[in-house]
Amino acid sequence: MRRPRAMVLDEVWRKLDGVEALSGPQGGPLRRTVKLVLDPLVIRPVQHPSCAGAILTADGATLLATRIYAAADVLRATAAWFTLLKQVRRALRITEGNPQDLYFQRCFELATTAGHPDPVRDRQNAEAALRDIHEFAAGRTTQALKEHLTDAEVVRELGGLIEIAWRRRPAAVSGDHTAGFEELLDACANSRVTGDGQPELDRLVAAHAGTHSGIDLWHRASGGSANELGLTAHPLPRPPALGASASKADLGLPFDRTIYERVFTVLQASSERAELPPIPELVTDEIARSCAPWALLDETLRVGAAAGVVLAVGLSPFGVVSDERGGTAARVRHLSDAARAERGSGAKDGRLDRGGAAVLARAEGDSTADAAGAERGRAAAVTPRDRGGAADDPWSSRGAEKLTRAAEPVAAPGGEARETAAHQVINNRWRREAYVLQARRLAVHEAEEASGPLAQIAAELRTPWRPYLRRLWVRLHGRDVRAAPVEEPDELWDLLDGVGRSVILDHRTKVKNALSANAVAGEFGSTESRAS
Repeated sequence: MRRPRAMVLDEVWRKLDGVEALSGPQGGPLRRTVKLVLDPLVIRPVQHPSCAGAILTADGATLLATRIYAAADVLRATAAWFTLLKQVRRALRITEGNPQDLYFQRCFELATTAGHPDPVRDRQNAEAALRDIHEFAAGRTTQALKEHLTDAEVVRELGGLIEIAWRRRPAAVSGDHTAGFEELLDACANSRVTGDGQPELDRLVAAHAGTHSGIDLWHRASGGSANELGLTAHPLPRPPALGASASKADLGLPFDRTIYERVFTVLQASSERAELPPIPELVTDEIARSCAPWALLDETLRVGAAAGVVLAVGLSPFGVVSDERGGTAARVRHLSDAARAERGSGAKDGRLDRGGAAVLARAEGDSTADAAGAERGRAAAVTPRDRGGAADDPWSSRGAEKLTRAAEPVAAPGGEARETAAHQVINNRWRREAYVLQARRLAVHEAEEASGPLAQIAAELRTPWRPYLRRLWVRLHGRDVRAAPVEEPDELWDLLDGVGRSVILDHRTKVKNALSANAVAGEFGSTESRAS
């Protein structure tokens, strides 16, 4: 019998005692417990693939339970160490960082090497562990950043720096390097075979093509504007604010982020903060960066950002193409043919509650037979309304208007570009994803009534350049802070291709978590899944 992994985890965890410090209010494991302790240190899904999927077989569920029960004593000791470290943390008046993020894995290490802690005897060991964890920051902490950016004198001085830097931005420039970027994308995607991408990359860097494209975004209000690309919520980029707080769950769009948010993300992403410049220097560097083209200082990274735009606006996860006339009919026919073929394989409905088991089975790498069986099982349960008559059938002439409305893609900013080898690689990978196939069915079946995680992903897939460019900018910004330019075509392709893979994996995770949450909610009568 196949069961959701989150449900199995929840059931097994609730049978353990002494792990309350690692548990949520409902008694299941915290998400960070799963992410930081259970998966990497106890279950180890890479070594035990049968425990890895969102849907487990009976053997996989048994193995997962066995591994958790075998580590029960260590998990109890981990919970005890975590409680002790929090007590000592309060005594030392440490406020930096999230205790779960910082201490869970260290507590597991202490539990493995030293066993269950004694609240008195091991207090000194706990203090030593805390100092070791926190002293690596060498004063580069979010608390120090907050104190720096809330000092009245510093705020006045930095506000003046922002005003001067923004006023001194260069004026708009002329020139279109799109053809050069298309050649670069072709060369990058084929560089491991042909090895001929270096001259084109060097030429674009020498011509400051990245800088020119960044300057253009300051002044372009349509036809490829920063707003249309998803880089700012404003019609045109605005000067950055200083800010005094940040949350990883609520960061602004790349060009809208405050100086605090930009430095905050640098601190959060750094594993060796002592190697970073002092906080005042980090802040002034970030002011200069945020007022520069593309909010980046290195020209090779600006070229990477501009190449990313040319790549992103040509991404088409749904595989929607136009004919020579560029008409909607061809685009709709393309979706119709694809969806009709998918219907023939037994996939009669694309909504998450009915088709979720099938998409998850395929997304997690199950066998084709298992996935097809799951889809056939769901197809048998489709109601007459789902089959629809001629009026509701999107394949009939009477349903053509509805299909056209559902399948019409959002026009890419700046118009259509030539499809390069880079586009073909990423688009082909994206179109093979099970969640994309499911979202594509959703686009041609009652799109106006769709809701839920798959509908949200389907909407995001209509403007794929937005999530792609946001993620690309974050990576380029991190490289800029670390002074890590992109000097070779292979390196640039690894970056551009890696961002595409990252967006795909993020979508997979959203689908998996949604299905896991639904499964646990159905079992326990709650919408919250602590183990997803």
